[in-house]
Amino acid sequence: QVQLVESGGGLVQAGGSLRLSCATARSTFSINAMYWYRQAPGKQREFVAYITRGGKVAYADSVKGRFTISRDNTKDTLYLQMNSLKPEDTAVYYCNADTKFWGQGTQVTVSS
Repeated sequence: QVQLVESGGGLVQAGGSLRLSCATARSTFSINAMYWYRQAPGKQREFVAYITRGGKVAYADSVKGRFTISRDNTKDTLYLQMNSLKPEDTAVYYCNADTKFWGQGTQVTVSS
C-alpha cells in the first residue's frame, strides 16, 4: 500500500503557473513509475505525465512543452510544474504510483 497526498492546486489566471506536489508515505525510490492524471468535469480521467525511477519521462501531447514532471527521492515527493496554463487545464489532478495507488486529488482551476 502506498499513501499519496497531493497539494498545490488552486485558482490561477490563464498564462499563469502552479506547482503540484505529491507526497508519499513510502520511499519513492521503491516506486518504479509515478504518474499525474487529471479529470475535468464530465470527462474521463486522462494521462498527463509519468516519470520512472530512472528519470525517463513522457507527457500527453496537450501539455508537452508546458508541464514538467519531476521526483525528489530524498523527499519522497513527486512534482508537476505547470506553466502557460490554459482554461482547458482545469481539472482535478491526481498522482499515481505504479498504476496501482491513487491520491485524493487537488483541484486546479484556470480562469480566462
